[in-house]
Amino acid sequence: MAIVLAACAPSKLAFGQVKSALTEAGLSDSTANCMAGRMTDKLSLRQLVKLKQLKGANSSLGEFVDAVRKVGDAEALQVTMSSAALCTTGLAG
Repeated sequence: MAIVLAACAPSKLAFGQVKSALTEAGLSDSTANCMAGRMTDKLSLRQLVKLKQLKGANSSLGEFVDAVRKVGDAEALQVTMSSAALCTTGLAG
């Protein structure tokens, strides 16, 4: 059990930074919270570090998604886009 928790912990530690980057991209606190939760659940720490470099470089969700696209990580882009769609529409659980 401790091994499973340790394996999940690094991505969860990035939650605050991911949420902050999304808030700086102009998302509401609730949408940023929703997206950060999904992204830290679905992406590796390495992928999250790549996305952390985008912090502060965007002023809208569209610009943030475009910046993620330029990172060149198809999975990170897919997770970001699906999270944006589900969280902004309120369909995310």
